[in-house]
Amino acid sequence: MNSSAPLAERMRPQTLDDLVGQEHLTGKGSVLRTAIENGKIPSMILWGPPGTGKTTIANIIAHTLNVPYFQLSAISSGVKEIREVIDTAKKQQHTILFIDEIHRFNKGQQDALLGAVEKGIITLIGATTENPSFEVNSALLSRCQVYVLKPLSKDDLVKLLHQALQRDEWLKARNVELKETEALITISGGDARKLLNLLELVVDAAHPDLPGGKATNTQPSLKRDADKKQKSSTSEDKALRSSVEGGIVITDEIVMTIAQQRIALYDKTGEQHYDIISAFIKSMRGSDPNGAIYWLARMIEGGEDVKFIARRMIIFASEDIGNANPTALVLANAVFEAVNKIGYPEARIILAQGATYLASSHKSNASYMAIEEALGIVQKEGDLPVPLHVRNAPTGLMKRLGYGKDYKYAHSYEGNFTEQEFLPEKIKGTKFYDPGKNPREEELRKFLKGLWKNKYNY
Repeated sequence: MNSSAPLAERMRPQTLDDLVGQEHLTGKGSVLRTAIENGKIPSMILWGPPGTGKTTIANIIAHTLNVPYFQLSAISSGVKEIREVIDTAKKQQHTILFIDEIHRFNKGQQDALLGAVEKGIITLIGATTENPSFEVNSALLSRCQVYVLKPLSKDDLVKLLHQALQRDEWLKARNVELKETEALITISGGDARKLLNLLELVVDAAHPDLPGGKATNTQPSLKRDADKKQKSSTSEDKALRSSVEGGIVITDEIVMTIAQQRIALYDKTGEQHYDIISAFIKSMRGSDPNGAIYWLARMIEGGEDVKFIARRMIIFASEDIGNANPTALVLANAVFEAVNKIGYPEARIILAQGATYLASSHKSNASYMAIEEALGIVQKEGDLPVPLHVRNAPTGLMKRLGYGKDYKYAHSYEGNFTEQEFLPEKIKGTKFYDPGKNPREEELRKFLKGLWKNKYNY
């Protein structure tokens, strides 16, 4: 392994036994491991969060099967590169083509894979962080097995850190003691690749003067200058007082100090990604279009996927506005469709329109709270029986058993309404939906109160 490669690359597992996490896919007797051991794997989509092992699993498969292996990134490759691989694969056997971030391929690029996958010219392994049901076209998806990777647990991540300290020569030379891990794990956001590279960054920043140190003039060391006699009260010095001669003790304080100095302000797959989308959502929820626009601008400037932003706006329109302004969901969905067609840079205008509209709208989480309460009842009470009078009765036997008996057809009554029970006996009379206190839902409340004056307390 190239010693100048990042730590995550130096530590990349070569066999399934070395892989940390994803036991449900690669553990003894698992479906994917069995396919690999039998030497015959299907075309597949590996779907999971960043840094959970998608690329690693693809590399292990190719290494284990010892077959021709090509790797493309959907960010930098197109139809031309796909066709070149397919032409080469026609002259070989059992070729594997790995495509990272396959969700970024458009329909035409995905269609270019269809024939080769169907004929077995290539075995496709696609990696995606997005739901393939939405991001991979149905024709290609139907030809692939989807394997879902789970987020790595805290134990998995700690195990990776200790493995690196025990196995990597560069780290071993630095006599690193891992005293605390919380900051490393939190900042990396469960991404194993970011976790290991952050570990290397922290060790490098604290001890660049040891043999093989990697510090540069553009990123000066945070280690104290041993020649300085005076004591410093800076946060850097305080954090690094845990350093020991010839090595370093890694604490959460050291990690936070170095990370704040070295990590980019916006990372589409890291902690900032989640912090900024959270600030964006909370600004809209708080009816502040100015805050929403600022955080939107931060995401746009950072190159965030337009579909990710628009998808969260659709969720927000229903979860936080709901029936207070039903048009919000219509507009949010229109924003999603529009930015898919337009893309950057013009998509910024459409996103801005949607964000300011949603932020300026009346708010209600009544629908969200209603389904959460109903789900809670379902989980608590289980599968309660459907009342006989609202059951379907397509056969004579069912009618004789009382299915549909005494059901009242609403349109046969004045005002297209008559009071009857629709819930199971055990929870009858339960009110899940409580309209919010806003003009639109106050109208709904008044309407429902007029209908259900003898049953629900609206």
